[in-house]
Amino acid sequence: QVQLVESGGGSVQPGGSLRLSCVASGHSVGSHALGWFRQAPGLGREFVARIARGGKTTYGASVKDRFTISREGASVYLQMSSLRPEDSAIYYCAADQVYAGVRTEVREYEYWGQGTRVTVSS
Repeated sequence: QVQLVESGGGSVQPGGSLRLSCVASGHSVGSHALGWFRQAPGLGREFVARIARGGKTTYGASVKDRFTISREGASVYLQMSSLRPEDSAIYYCAADQVYAGVRTEVREYEYWGQGTRVTVSS
C-alpha cells in the first residue's frame, strides 16, 4: 500500500505561479513512478505530468513548457507557472508500481491522493 498526501493548492491570478507538493509513504514507495493528474468540474481526469525511473519526465500537451515535475525521495512536486483559468481543477498525486516508461492513463496508477484544489482567476 502507498499513501499520498497533497498540499499547496490555492487561488492565484492568471499568469501566476503555484507549487504543489505530494508526500508518499508506504511499502516500496521508492520504486514507484509518481505523477499528477487533474480534474475540472464536469470533465474526466486528465494526465498532467509523470516522473519515472532515472528522473524521466513526461508532460501533458496542455502544460508542457509551463509546468515542471520533480522528485526528492518520497516527495514529488509540481511547479506551475504562467497559470491560466483553464488550469483550474483539483490536482491529484498518483503512484504507479510500474517504475519505468511513459504511462499517462488513469487506469495505470494504483494509488491516489485526496486532491488539492487550484483556482486561477482574476
